[in-house]
Amino acid sequence: MANATLHDWLETPLGSYVLGREQFVLDEAVSNIFGFNALQVFLPELDALRANRIPNKITISPNGNSRLLADPTALPIATQSIDLAVLPHALEFSLNPHAILREMDRVMMPEGRLIITGFNPRSLWGLRQFVSRGRGGYPWCGQFVALSRLKDWLALLGCEVNGGCFWAYAPPLTTEHWLRRFRFMEPAGDRWWGVGGGVYMLQAIKRVQGVRLITPCWNRGNPEKALASAVRTAVRRSGYSEAKVVPLMRGPRPPEEPAS
Repeated sequence: MANATLHDWLETPLGSYVLGREQFVLDEAVSNIFGFNALQVFLPELDALRANRIPNKITISPNGNSRLLADPTALPIATQSIDLAVLPHALEFSLNPHAILREMDRVMMPEGRLIITGFNPRSLWGLRQFVSRGRGGYPWCGQFVALSRLKDWLALLGCEVNGGCFWAYAPPLTTEHWLRRFRFMEPAGDRWWGVGGGVYMLQAIKRVQGVRLITPCWNRGNPEKALASAVRTAVRRSGYSEAKVVPLMRGPRPPEEPAS
């Protein structure tokens, strides 16, 4: 298996074990997310968006049987156009995972949902990767990203983590017989060793802070004039030509209270 591809590994008993559970987890995660455009980056062997009801879905991968072949670090997608993005194992098999996350931040809408899956280095699977030193073919040749590090990367992009889970608690054995014998570790791991699963899923929301123009307190008798003057000053200092300021819609003034 040293020269096998990731696609070949996914057809082995161990790869099928991971893929089957991951499909189930993603089906539950994306089922109630709504919008207009959904994106899956990497791993076209997994249909991460099949349970989602967003009308426009696209799968992008640098190779394989995907709908569009493209570099995940330079996506041919308009800025702020994606409501849901799913990255199944895209970071650990990339030379520049930071660039992928920055590209996700660019294409996602404010309040868009981001779902990432990856192999957990702090598990029996991470121990297997450490022992092989990256010489054991897929998936051990990847750079496993710790969950704590991934949360730090997302926080720098302004993404708020709002959910996640682990699975694949069984040792990374290569035969179907031994995988069945250790199947009891799935429910036991969820209860007693929650962060020790071989694979994790993380959900995050892209947060965008609102901007509010604070006007000066002077000229209380005519606040609309003060607002127009403040906006003109901001436009002039920004380097652009002075723009015409549309006056605020004036509603009826409340009646003044009689003096006591």
